[in-house]
Order: sequence, then structure tokens, then C-alpha cells
Amino acid sequence: MSTDDATTSDTTDDGSNDSGHCSTPDSDGEVAEEIAVVSFERKMETAEEIESELADRYETIDIIEYHGDVFEEHWGEYDCFVGLMASGIAMRKTAHLLDDKWDDPAICVVDEELTWAIPITGGHHGANQVAQDLATMGAVPAMTTASEAAGKQGVESRAKAMDTHVVNGDSTVKTNLAVLDDDLGPVERLEGPKAVLVGDDVTVLKRNKDDGVVLGTGSVSGADKEAFLAAWEEALDQTEYDVEDVEFVGTATRKEDEEGLLEAAQELDLGVVAFEKETLLEHEGPTPSKSKELIGWPGVSEASAIAGGRERELVLEKISYENEVTVAIGR
Repeated sequence: MSTDDATTSDTTDDGSNDSGHCSTPDSDGEVAEEIAVVSFERKMETAEEIESELADRYETIDIIEYHGDVFEEHWGEYDCFVGLMASGIAMRKTAHLLDDKWDDPAICVVDEELTWAIPITGGHHGANQVAQDLATMGAVPAMTTASEAAGKQGVESRAKAMDTHVVNGDSTVKTNLAVLDDDLGPVERLEGPKAVLVGDDVTVLKRNKDDGVVLGTGSVSGADKEAFLAAWEEALDQTEYDVEDVEFVGTATRKEDEEGLLEAAQELDLGVVAFEKETLLEHEGPTPSKSKELIGWPGVSEASAIAGGRERELVLEKISYENEVTVAIGR
């Protein structure tokens, strides 16, 4: 599950055509739900706009008026601080409070005009996702974490998308370097009971709930949210599973920025895991794929459903919805 890219009009197997993105991980690697918007009094109107826009994405969003000791006073109460202020102020007022990236709250600053959203600490633990959420209000997310800056899905982001948390945080330095080198490959699943001995270059993810199924998804470019939601519902109706049983949505890296897909996943509170071309080729499904002939990619829906499942098998082979979205279900 990492990154690569390509595109294709006439629907191919993965829903492409032949013309050529909730909640965020906190310091525990789990979900950051409690957000504080820290604002000067003169910027309260913008703070209220942020609160209104993000209210349905987090469990708590509080607005706190800025004063000199505001961060120290509320340190440890929130998963992420959104500083409606210059980055230098936030940095100077929190530097002495920082201790450990796995325990410290995330901090993202944004200017009053909502031009830039800048994660300054805890990028992988909430600040990057808050910045992405602020992008819906027009802010440009300024990501500086290496994997995101390179357009790749880091280990912490994958953990969040798969509804898991990182057990051994120090390992992510080496595994994220492997992400940058396109050398990590898919997350391997082990069935227990079993004891596992790992080194500091192996990141261990622990599920937050029981294993379920994976929705493998491809689409034509520009398919809207409603098409994805309808396709997923139709596919699940053909199985014994429902939305509550879905672990995450799997797709190809060349489809990971599809706005309709990301909006549909967000509506259902599902993460999206993007698989690179090489991984999909290793887990190719049984249904013939036009995209394989046209652009060298296997059918995205079946391959991503297989690659993402714990048993690497299909529950439902590819179905097509309105020639826009293809779906397969894996476990």
C-alpha cells in the first residue's frame, strides 16, 4: 500500500476509461476526536467558521481565546490544537512543552484569511488531517512530513485508514523511509495466537476492532460521491456483510485523489488505502481487465480487495455500477 500513478473514456475493468481521503490519528495512533481552535479575540469570527465547518468531523471542537499561557493551560486536554495565529507564536508558546511525538498533541496553524494550513508538530498524529480538512474551506495544506510531501501514504496514515494503531512508534522512522523508496509493500497480516519478534525496522499495527472485509474500488475519472455509495451498497447487498463490517476502501494509487471516492468514504467514516501498481499486479483478480491491455494496470477493484484482505481472497468478484464504478469485496 503505497504510491504510483496513471489514467485512462470507455469504461475499462477498473472503471477507468481508454483515453488515457475523518478523524485523525492521535498520539496513540488511534483517532483524534478532540480539537481546540485557539484564536485571538479579533479573529473569533473565523474561529467560529472553522468550528461550524469541521463540527461533524470530530467529537469535540472547542474555541479558546488566546492568552500567553493558553497552550500550557490546556496541554494534554486535546488531540490537536488549531492555532489561528502566526506559526511563530504557536512555536514559541509550545516549544518548552514538547516532550515526545507520540504523546504530544498535534498543532496546526492557519491564518485569518484561511490561505495556508500549516502542520508544525504531530503531522502524522492529527495535524496533517486537520490541514486537509481546512482545505475544504480554501486553505492550502502545507505538508512537510516526508511521505506526504512526496505524495505518498506514510505508515501512520495507513494505520489510520485501516482503523489500527501503531504499537511501536519508533519503528516508523525506518518504515517511512521504505515508503519513500517504494520499498515497503502491503501490510502483512498474521493470524494468532502467535508470538512475533521484530526489529526496529518493522512497524506493528494493532486493529482497533475485529477484522472485516475490504471494498476494492475502481472508477471512471470524475465519478461522484453518490455513484460510489450506490455501488458499495449494491455490492454489499450481494453478500452477508454490511457497512459496519467494512475495514477500509482499497483502490489504486492512480485513483487515490478521486474526489467522489474520498467524499463517499468520509461520509461512511471509512479510510482509503491506496495500493501501488506492483502490489496490484501481485494480487490480480480472476476477471479479465481491459486496463491491463491499455495501460498495464490490473483491474483495480479485485486486486485491491485481494491485497487488502487478511485471507487474500474474494468474497464478491467485480461488479460494475452504471459503467462508472467497479467494486469487489475481499477478506
